[in-house]
Amino acid sequence: MRKLLLPSIIIVAASLLLIRIFYLQVINDTFKLKSDNNAIKIKYEYPERGYIYDRNGKLLVANQASYDIMVIPREIKNLDTLELCQLLDITKEDFLEKIAKAKVYSPRLPSVFLPQLNKSEYAAFQEKIRKFEGFYVQKRSLRDYEVDFGANIFGFITQVNDGIIKSNSYYKSGDLIGKQGVEQYYEDILRGVKGVKYFLKDKYNREIGSYKNGKYDTIAVQGEDINLTIDAEIQRYGEQLMINKRGGIVAIEPKTGEILALVTAPSYDPGILVGRQRSKNYTLLYNDSIAKPLYDRGLLAEYPPGSPFKILTGLVALQEGVIDENFTVFCRHGFSYARGRFMRCHCHGGALQLHRGIYESCNAYFGTAYMKTINKYVKPSYAVDVWSSHVKSFGLGQYMGYDLPTGRKGSIPTSKTYKRIYPNGGWRSTAIVSNSIGQGEVLATPIQLANMMATIANKGYYYTPHIIKKIKGEKIDPKFKIKHETTIDKKYFEPIISGLYDVYNLGTARGLKVDGIDICGKTGTAENFARIGGKRVQLEDHSIFVAFAPKDNPKIAIAVMVENGGFGATIAGPIASLMIEKYLRKKITRTDLEKRVLEKSLRSEYAKLGGMPEASTIETTPKDSISKIKDVKTNSAIDSTKKKIN
Repeated sequence: MRKLLLPSIIIVAASLLLIRIFYLQVINDTFKLKSDNNAIKIKYEYPERGYIYDRNGKLLVANQASYDIMVIPREIKNLDTLELCQLLDITKEDFLEKIAKAKVYSPRLPSVFLPQLNKSEYAAFQEKIRKFEGFYVQKRSLRDYEVDFGANIFGFITQVNDGIIKSNSYYKSGDLIGKQGVEQYYEDILRGVKGVKYFLKDKYNREIGSYKNGKYDTIAVQGEDINLTIDAEIQRYGEQLMINKRGGIVAIEPKTGEILALVTAPSYDPGILVGRQRSKNYTLLYNDSIAKPLYDRGLLAEYPPGSPFKILTGLVALQEGVIDENFTVFCRHGFSYARGRFMRCHCHGGALQLHRGIYESCNAYFGTAYMKTINKYVKPSYAVDVWSSHVKSFGLGQYMGYDLPTGRKGSIPTSKTYKRIYPNGGWRSTAIVSNSIGQGEVLATPIQLANMMATIANKGYYYTPHIIKKIKGEKIDPKFKIKHETTIDKKYFEPIISGLYDVYNLGTARGLKVDGIDICGKTGTAENFARIGGKRVQLEDHSIFVAFAPKDNPKIAIAVMVENGGFGATIAGPIASLMIEKYLRKKITRTDLEKRVLEKSLRSEYAKLGGMPEASTIETTPKDSISKIKDVKTNSAIDSTKKKIN
């Protein structure tokens, strides 16, 4: 028996192997399709990407036909290189470079030779295509932008690179993929599914019929349409208000977490990243290290939040029981503390309680409230962690989980922060009191500040901000329906909201009221330093404003950050008031504020950063490139200064 065991194992194993080979080669031949088979030609049919609409059904992004010239290097024969170059308006050097790249990819497989021809370019090439063996046309679908705003929201479409091809078998050379914005985040939904057809070839490389009578062919499936939460009108309006300025605006619907507007400035017309000039235009945008039009300041820029952070300082102090509504601080336009600590203040001074402390934005009041919070506990390190935990429950100091592919955490310090800064210990509340007014080690992004105001409007809860409202045929991620509760009791929000309401009536924003709309808001001014010529220089402060409206049953929460804009009520405050009125009423009555904002240019301030010429256009294009970038749809130079407000 033992003598027969080994031969039996060998015979059984060999039989199984032969059966498997027979199955793969005779019965199931799908592996032939996956191999580099010279006898089979593969053709792809590319579906249209899903359309993109705003929350009200307005079409934002559609599609247009595009044509790529593909090349199979091994099949090139008797080519008149000069005629091809003249026809396609390329140089011989360009031709040689493209052919060399195609050969590296594969001599036998097709790759893109020249992408994104328009209809007239395609027609001219199609007339003479018979002369150019080895070349053929692949029809694709490119984006057709129906609006000239929202570039940071949409992202753009670009060709896949080698890294993507290697990591994802779906993509082949020349395929398009979404980058940045919703195009990237919802790529799998928007792209659809390619159709595939297999053809047999003879020894002369001619098609002689479909493979297996089309048994393995598939049809293309169009991408799903999506509706964004964005309101197109206030998005457009926000971008117009931010012309000649830098910063971000984020507006959120408090009761749902839906993002109503996501503005970054400077921005650009999304249409310039379509067509044969896409690569050139993208390079111009990418290389502008001063204006950074590709940098989404609403999601990525981390700023000291300034006085809006006093709202959280007050809420934490109330929750910890170290103050109440009647707690009084005497302010002499600042306050002194142990070891010579001093904090300047711009309020009217005198005895202040919580309500007046909010609407006059008293540094002394909130500095005192913060130190009482820290001093409540014996160990300052433990106290800081308690304070930090409260603040983080509002979504600050962490990634928020929204459905866009970029973001920053901001910074809310903990005991670990100060162990690094003060390795020998010995620090007290006086050393970190700047946190109380949104300076110190505190940083936040505009979307975090907008979410903070949505949370306050809701009196203690928020939903994760998101930009998707509806996906045709599918449900949105259920995580956007989860309510996040803060660590602050609901009863403490009432006195804070009362103070925020009187910011418009009695306080720092009293000149920004909109008749008939009860707005709760808070001005902010954050110190701004930059390194110029190797020296740390203090520049004009950042202008900050946060708000929500109406006071009862809030429908919009907003954060506005304008770099180098000065006091919060100077530029950020008017923008917030205008955005709120535009959303709630669909019109503007404060035309005086609108005129002030539109005429305000901060180019001279930005000229201090890297020597930008004061007269350069920074609002929608890179520095000094206004004459270089063309709108592929109208072939006219982009000039956002010509945009009109309806």
